[in-house]
Amino acid sequence: MATPSALNTLIDLAHKETDAAAKQLGAALRAGEEAEQKLDLLTQYRDDYAARCQSDLSAGISTTHFNNFQIFMQKLDHAIAGQQKVVGEARQRVDQARTVWQSCEQKKMSFVTLADRASKEDLRRELWRDQKQNDEHAARRTLHKRTPS
Repeated sequence: MATPSALNTLIDLAHKETDAAAKQLGAALRAGEEAEQKLDLLTQYRDDYAARCQSDLSAGISTTHFNNFQIFMQKLDHAIAGQQKVVGEARQRVDQARTVWQSCEQKKMSFVTLADRASKEDLRRELWRDQKQNDEHAARRTLHKRTPS
């Protein structure tokens, strides 16, 4: 089994690695939220623009205005599709960052478990040595009591 100082070094390194992975996960989550917010804004803007145009159509608009509306809606749809792709990629980065963080956390916990086992084993050995010394001391006392002085 590894020495306690080696395990402590590994735990410290794994802890730093886990912290770095957690920061990466946090950054990925923030980027994903921002991408989703942009998508929501674009979608809301498209819906608002479509409702306004529908209102204008009811009132009667020129064909030029209607053609401009269609062109602009196509551009909005294209922007929304692009942002949906950005959101999908951001979600993938979040999933990847989460997987890395979980792996780092698992590795750290494995080292902690090994350190705990080593500590328990050291304690068990110490107790065994103490018991052995006590038994030997008791045996010597018993032996001294039996021998005539």
